[in-house]
Amino acid sequence: MAGQTKILLVDDHQLILEGILSYLKDIDGLEIETANSCDEAFSKIKSSLSVNPFHIVFTDLSFDNQNKNVVLDGGEAFIKSILKEEIPIKVGVITGHSETNRIFNVIHNLNPSAYILKGKCSTDELTFAIQKMLKGEVYYTHEIHQKLLKRALVEIQMDDIAIQILKELPKHAKISNLEGLIKKSDGSLIKVRSIESKLSKLRTDLQANNNTDLVLKAKELGIID
Repeated sequence: MAGQTKILLVDDHQLILEGILSYLKDIDGLEIETANSCDEAFSKIKSSLSVNPFHIVFTDLSFDNQNKNVVLDGGEAFIKSILKEEIPIKVGVITGHSETNRIFNVIHNLNPSAYILKGKCSTDELTFAIQKMLKGEVYYTHEIHQKLLKRALVEIQMDDIAIQILKELPKHAKISNLEGLIKKSDGSLIKVRSIESKLSKLRTDLQANNNTDLVLKAKELGIID
């Protein structure tokens, strides 16, 4: 990498920071600092802006926050503050969170330049990610990319009726109770036979064993809350 790249690592577990540092130490041209909280990290980024600004920040999403006076209580709040103040820094996520819904919300709402899983982290992956980020490109760990792709494919198959059924299903003991609740776009009601047929197709599409499993998989994919 040409020139010196200044990187800030943010995690509340020192062992995690040391692990990531051990991967980064083999990459030439990096100047690395660490922070154990989002408040500390945001302060470092702000104070360095006029002197020697950071090019990249890698942050976890979840923090223990034992200090009650904390302002930025997690990675999402931290990234939002960076975006709100339009600070010119590339933001990457290094986290253990691999839930599809969490991944989708972070990427869709915060648009980080990288999303890397702690358990899959390596010198080669970080080198590649940093190179992509400095070019203004995006890098996601393969597993993250696959989960986003799967969610997108499932979402294509979802229509308004399917979403209604999946949202209502956990609230009722019997499928027949859904009749009169599920409506077409023109306001007409869906009969129970059509609801059962739709559920059968959804179970096939999401490879669910039963309706309970179907709802769990829909939540994991972030299709319903």
